[in-house]
Amino acid sequence: MTRVKPLSATKIGKAVTDFLFSFPFFESLTAEELLHIAEHINFLEIEPGEILFREGDQADCVYFVVDGQLDVIKGSQTGKKGGRDHVVISTLSKGRSIGEMSVIENTSRSATVRAQSKATLVALTSEGFDLILEEYPKIGIKILKGIARLLSLNLRKTSSRLADYLLPTT
Repeated sequence: MTRVKPLSATKIGKAVTDFLFSFPFFESLTAEELLHIAEHINFLEIEPGEILFREGDQADCVYFVVDGQLDVIKGSQTGKKGGRDHVVISTLSKGRSIGEMSVIENTSRSATVRAQSKATLVALTSEGFDLILEEYPKIGIKILKGIARLLSLNLRKTSSRLADYLLPTT
């Protein structure tokens, strides 16, 4: 029988920092800085079909996809007697994040997120982020820059997609 040996704290720390570094949010941070962030994150799993959060829910954390796939679903007006349809606007997989604005502003969720498959996620709460800002302001600034880069990229993609749907002006 093989004897199972638990990982040392150093190996666990390295595994977590390597994992966090794979997200654009954290790519400008050092391994030491990532260890400080690791103190404020939580892992969770959701099953296929399970709702992570609903459009309109109060936002309180950003999620990072470790494994699995999540559908981002947006309600839309159908024009049929005030009815509403729901459309999948994006599917998120490993290395993607959702809910970035929740660590910046206290707002409601702009879409529903449902697990397409079993998924493992990491959550950074707005409270955890505020503690990072308080305890390690330089790390907080780097994260905020990462959020700004990500939001800028998403806005450019959305603008490009919107332009594809608009009629030419000539």
